[in-house]
Amino acid sequence: QVQLVESGGGLVQAGGSLRLSCAASGCTFSSYAMGWFRQAPGKEREFVAAISWSGGNTYYADSVKGRFTISRDNAKNTVYLQMNSLKPEDTAVYYCAAAFRWDTKVVVTTYGYDYWGQGTQVTVSS
Repeated sequence: QVQLVESGGGLVQAGGSLRLSCAASGCTFSSYAMGWFRQAPGKEREFVAAISWSGGNTYYADSVKGRFTISRDNAKNTVYLQMNSLKPEDTAVYYCAAAFRWDTKVVVTTYGYDYWGQGTQVTVSS
């Protein structure tokens, strides 16, 4: 059974940085595209970033482009989200997810993913 466990969330001041990690188990990690989503209170879950199986392709939401970087280490079965220049509007629960296929039209949607983690809270104070 595939399990995804996020870590690295916390409270940070605006302008600060955090690095989220998502450790995968129960699967051949390198066979999955991986994504990060976030959900703020009262809002729908939204796409943040995605990365292909080998890490050769990445895709970002416009709202985080230039500030966030997604990466993966297939030897460690882990995907990362480096978040810089954080803003209060980045406050949300952040989820990682695994997808069988890489398609830029699909990986930006929640239905493009097959497995989800439990989420980690990120709070950015002004």
